[in-house]
Amino acid sequence: MKNKTVFQFISEPSDVNYGGNVHGGSVMKWIDQAGYACASSWSSSYCVTVYVGGIRFYSPIKIGHLVKVEAEVIYTGETSMQISINVFSRNIKHKIFEKKTHCIIVFVAVDDEGKSVSVPKFFPKSKKDKKMEKYAIKLMKLRKNIEEEMKPFL
Repeated sequence: MKNKTVFQFISEPSDVNYGGNVHGGSVMKWIDQAGYACASSWSSSYCVTVYVGGIRFYSPIKIGHLVKVEAEVIYTGETSMQISINVFSRNIKHKIFEKKTHCIIVFVAVDDEGKSVSVPKFFPKSKKDKKMEKYAIKLMKLRKNIEEEMKPFL
């Protein structure tokens, strides 16, 4: 079972914002699509997005650039998967991709009735995988604190 999914494509004129770069909403759509592909491949189930957090746009993506979206399972719970997403781009004339965006998405696997179902456990093997799992666990704790703080306003 593979824990990583990579999409590559050219950014198109229909992705443009008022500043002439790729619209942040387009990037967020790509993130969700790659994350879904990764989560559903891992779980062999339909998955729903339950959390997108800490999305960070480092620099704009230009129209006509090659875009690469990497989605990777970094932690699994009983029914949920934390997916790390990194977005890169490069001018077609250059070889080096630059990191443009990063975030974590949490997906839950569901059955045909929308009830959550268990997912295969992710076991980190490499040093990088273990580091990313620790990162995911740290972010889970931070999310719980944020959710607690938001309760009075929900």
